[in-house]
Amino acid sequence: MKILVQKFGGTSVGTPEQRQYVLHHVQRAQAEGFAVVVVVSAMGRKGDPYATDTLLGLTQQYGNISLRERDLLMSCGEIISASTLSSLLSQREIENVVLTGGQAGIITNDHHASAQIITINPKRIRAELEKGKVVIVAGFQGQTTDGEITTLGRGGSDTTATALGVALQADCVDIFTDVEGIMTADPRIVEDASPLETVTYIEMCNLAFQGAKVIHPRAVEIAMQTNVPIRVRCTKTDHPGTLVTSVLTTNTVAGEMRDSLITGITQMPDVTQVRVPTNKGQYDMQLKVFKAMADNEISVDFISVNPSGIAYTVYDQYAKRAEQILRDLDLEPELQENCAKVSVVGAGIYGVPGVMAKIVEALTEEDIQILQSADSHTTIWVLVKGTDMAQAVRALHRKFNLHLLNYGSM
Repeated sequence: MKILVQKFGGTSVGTPEQRQYVLHHVQRAQAEGFAVVVVVSAMGRKGDPYATDTLLGLTQQYGNISLRERDLLMSCGEIISASTLSSLLSQREIENVVLTGGQAGIITNDHHASAQIITINPKRIRAELEKGKVVIVAGFQGQTTDGEITTLGRGGSDTTATALGVALQADCVDIFTDVEGIMTADPRIVEDASPLETVTYIEMCNLAFQGAKVIHPRAVEIAMQTNVPIRVRCTKTDHPGTLVTSVLTTNTVAGEMRDSLITGITQMPDVTQVRVPTNKGQYDMQLKVFKAMADNEISVDFISVNPSGIAYTVYDQYAKRAEQILRDLDLEPELQENCAKVSVVGAGIYGVPGVMAKIVEALTEEDIQILQSADSHTTIWVLVKGTDMAQAVRALHRKFNLHLLNYGSM
């Protein structure tokens, strides 16, 4: 069988109009000869009747709920969504079956609310596909070996889709959203942001980790293990979207072919820079700081350690707490609140001289101060003031000529 896994998020199944687009994509895939597995999220977003956050709101007025019972409640949204889609497919005389995560063979550990997939037995799914049925799987959920329902945490439906794609050795996993694929920058910030035809798994993970919210990075990492292609597509159109794969293609820029250097610019606002100076001979200070952050469950990022001190970032909401923890250790932290992390991502960065020089030039020309920087093989990060974030993204987008990208159809 040629197998296609299609994942539809909450907005894609949130209204009767949107669900008609879903039906169109299912039928089109069948017409192309695919056996289709559909993974769905709960319908809509907070405030909509069956959205996950709305369901959770039912219990908040009564106090705390255990994580086990919380998972039971949270799993209902996807089941409602799957059953609704089943009814619509049946109306069009398309044979189908709905499976919960557990019935689909998704076995997880027992970490309620953030379970990890241990294994998948796709035997039931394959049997239903061989009968010619569309298999609709409730995303975001699985079950333990002893039958307890679990949920997979943030990005859980994306994870369900790519994990099933791997287990079924699918030809492709389509992630349907409200945008036509991955863009070179956030179009809300950069008006001339270009759609990307192809990105690598590593680039997509970096874009997702650094602020692009089209697909969860954990889902990409799962697909990367066995090179199952992912396409990020728009629910409302037949546009092929962005292909996420292991192969780096060439891009058309101003009519000429060249290797891709920079794939995109992304941003993460609302972070605080924490600087802690080191006194002479105070060699254990780094351990004290990072252990204190870990003991208080404060996630740190953008870490820089040198003999004169350390610098790192935390989310703004944890800044005051982090400061007090450090002062309790008799340290004197310096905080710069309301910062933003801007990332330049591209598989072509590694080993190419002058990339950092162009970044500094672009920001200097706009009078934007770089508070901190770091790099990896595929990403260079700069920390700027939050008020400079949008201007920095636009300046970098122009400097690397990403506005000139002009892709043809896939």
